[in-house]
Amino acid sequence: MCDYCMPLEPYDAAYHKENNIKHLSYHAYLRKLTPKSSDSSAFLPPLNPQSYKVQVPCPTGSHPAWPASIYHLEIASMEIIDRFLQAWRKTGDQRFGFLVGRYEPYDKVPMGVKAVVEAIYEPPQQGEVDGVTLGWPWEDEPRIKELASHASTPLSIVGYIFTDLDPTPDDRTKSVYKRHPQSFFLSSLEVVFAATLQKLHPINSKSSPSGKFASRLVTAVLTGTEDGQVDVSAYQVSEQAVAMVEADMIEASVEPGVMRVKEEDRSQDNARYVPDVFFSYKNEYGLEVKKSAKPCFPVEYLLVNVTHGFPQAPNPLFRSTQFCIENRPGLEDQTLERAMSELSRLDAPALVPGQDTYKKKDLAEWLSDFHLIAFLQTTQLLSIDDLNLLIKIVSSPKLMEDPSVLDPLLSTDSWQTLMTFTREHAPARPRGSAPLSSSAMDEDIPPEVFDQIAADNAASGSGPGIRICPHCTFENTHAASDCEVCGLPL
Repeated sequence: MCDYCMPLEPYDAAYHKENNIKHLSYHAYLRKLTPKSSDSSAFLPPLNPQSYKVQVPCPTGSHPAWPASIYHLEIASMEIIDRFLQAWRKTGDQRFGFLVGRYEPYDKVPMGVKAVVEAIYEPPQQGEVDGVTLGWPWEDEPRIKELASHASTPLSIVGYIFTDLDPTPDDRTKSVYKRHPQSFFLSSLEVVFAATLQKLHPINSKSSPSGKFASRLVTAVLTGTEDGQVDVSAYQVSEQAVAMVEADMIEASVEPGVMRVKEEDRSQDNARYVPDVFFSYKNEYGLEVKKSAKPCFPVEYLLVNVTHGFPQAPNPLFRSTQFCIENRPGLEDQTLERAMSELSRLDAPALVPGQDTYKKKDLAEWLSDFHLIAFLQTTQLLSIDDLNLLIKIVSSPKLMEDPSVLDPLLSTDSWQTLMTFTREHAPARPRGSAPLSSSAMDEDIPPEVFDQIAADNAASGSGPGIRICPHCTFENTHAASDCEVCGLPL
């Protein structure tokens, strides 16, 4: 094969320069390091996780450019961000949440990977006007990870997001533009936090002697833009940052855009080895200058930019975001009574497998809410198997096209138990006279119609089991609450 016919390698420098691709993708970097020989016996894992606890600097004297593990962050729908922002809009306090999603190929970069966010789960926290205090460690993390893994497309924790918003004094509808090249993108404290979490969420890799290398965890910030709007900014920190934090070499400073290098400590109890750290930059004459990082250096040397966006045709796994969000006490309280009231409003206890009504579609849409499913798990009314079935069904791509996919769930013992509680909780619907229901459909029917139907039943001697539909006048003999013909409430 000649040079003109041979396909480009995914790490081709000219292609990256032509398409303005700054970093190699993780798998392109791995392809670059992997020898092309087919002799598997001579193969050695090419990736070596960085550690500054021992041999520093590298004995070879050369450090390859570190790859970007994630190239793009995609939010499945705008509603996910809007619901997350509602708490800040109502209270002015900052919020924090973990991004629940999945990884997919990113076709804009050779062998690139993108993180697709399907939900934001908010852990216990105390919001402040200028920050947030988290309950750490996150005790519910194993439960949420296990639950998310049973979706129709298995999900995991792909990152985290937090707000940093201040309304402008002149116009409260706009936000202060505080994160920009002349200030900072991530503060030194946020970089240390990001490095700590990335270390806890490594990528499993057979190409590394330790079996793990780097991380795909994304840090996202909701902050003000130059025109006062709110937008997402996404980052990762480099492997050098993770290794330096692990080795206790760096710490946050009072200046958000500056990272401080710790002093070497040779005491027996708190021994800390800190090698010489340098960074380079171009001076005013365009010359490359190397400078010592001690006592501090700009924090952007530890950042990797991640692009972000929203799909043009949103098709999220979870169709609803209306249920109360967890850990918002006083603002949104998750209670079983609230869930049962909504189930009663949707007439869920009357729905049975095989029945095809518009109400089943409404129920399917309402159930397709990650916050609702996570809450139902805490009630212990659903068994583990039935809960896994629930999240698999309500995240199905065919859910809204064919609501009959709900039928296996409606047949489970756990669902019947939940419906029993719902029936006992719901108030009884009045029969035989003008209804007291406040639903818009019943209000459209004049009370005289209900009175006439009751009078006709009495005159004809109809038994108590026969009910005439006020919408289509069909005589129903079954005990359900909906008409057999039109499916509307009796």
